[in-house]
Amino acid sequence: MEFRQVISVEEAKAMVRKHWFNKDIEEVCLIDAAGRTLAERLFAAEDVPGFDRSSMDGFAVRAADTFMSSETSPSCLEICGEVLVGKEAPGKLVPGKAVKISTGAMLPPAADAVVKVEQTEVVEDRRVYIYKPVAPFENVIRRGEDISKGEEILPRGHLLRPQDIGFLASQGILRVPVFALPRVGVVTTGNEVVPPEEKPLPGQVRDINSYTLFTLIKNNGGLPELYGIVPDDRVLLRKAVLDLLETSDLVLLSGGSSVGMQDLTVNVLEEVGGSGAILFHGISVSPGKPTVCSLIKDKLVIGLPGHPVSAITVFNILVSPLLRTPKIKERSVKAFLSENSPASFGRDTYVRVRVYQKNDCLWAEPVKGKSGTISTLVRADGEFIIPAGKEGFPAGTPVEVQLF
Repeated sequence: MEFRQVISVEEAKAMVRKHWFNKDIEEVCLIDAAGRTLAERLFAAEDVPGFDRSSMDGFAVRAADTFMSSETSPSCLEICGEVLVGKEAPGKLVPGKAVKISTGAMLPPAADAVVKVEQTEVVEDRRVYIYKPVAPFENVIRRGEDISKGEEILPRGHLLRPQDIGFLASQGILRVPVFALPRVGVVTTGNEVVPPEEKPLPGQVRDINSYTLFTLIKNNGGLPELYGIVPDDRVLLRKAVLDLLETSDLVLLSGGSSVGMQDLTVNVLEEVGGSGAILFHGISVSPGKPTVCSLIKDKLVIGLPGHPVSAITVFNILVSPLLRTPKIKERSVKAFLSENSPASFGRDTYVRVRVYQKNDCLWAEPVKGKSGTISTLVRADGEFIIPAGKEGFPAGTPVEVQLF
């Protein structure tokens, strides 16, 4: 048998994507969901946060009571209580009064701002002098500011990251619908192949591909199943393919895809799947040209070259994209800042960004939101650091983005 019409790598990739049908869905515990791919859109069941809360230690006030405050003429308010984190706020705040409050604590009704503690002076634990005015909702994270009830929080197909797990926990979502991990069966073929524990005789080689493919499948998010070594025997190879089609979503055959007297893969695949089972035989790539792909019982069966380097190359080209959600693989990337980014002077400032490509360059767009809102992490691809001593970076500054 000769090679069929050899197709390009892009044509081969498109062909396997077109016929990839692994759509099984399962529910997993939230704690086990990291690294899995969402099978359904998820919507917020409640506001986050569920109440107006302080983003600073200080005093909860009515903003209007501070409008005339200054360093030389501070406003004076009566202290009428304190709100600690995790406690319900006291009664409605009336004009002329203030409530001591901790970061993250609930604002009292009618309070609409928080004055930072360093902008105040307490006298006799009864009165507080305020030296700087605050605007309505300054230093406050408002109810629903992080996420609003009914809003889509994560899309179908999203690869769940640690920050996403925390975000779902904030919604009380403890079970998550995800795509089942693809089950991938592996057969190594060839009379010359022996198990690694055996010493090869002249002309024999130890089985490398079973172990290489097992690891590749596992690292790419699949569940590998090793069938073992099958000699160049049509009946035994046919049985191996039929057995794995019953238990696997995808079958990989290692070896036997090139043109030769003992290369039975193409013949067996046609015998099992029919004359139209072969999708392609031959890819214009080196190494890896003698690759065969078939569709049998709505499942892909891919014959990889027997040479380990070729097998790995073709696996990375064709199989890896099927098993994992595509994502940027580098731990960090260089990008240009799309807009001015201010910093907290005197501190290392971690700026969360969305990374995108434009005009052949990567750009980093700062994600808007207050530092206490976890949704900024969910929307971000990574972060960069503005070091202490810098007031910020102007637009166009090259930055090193650490990817999540």
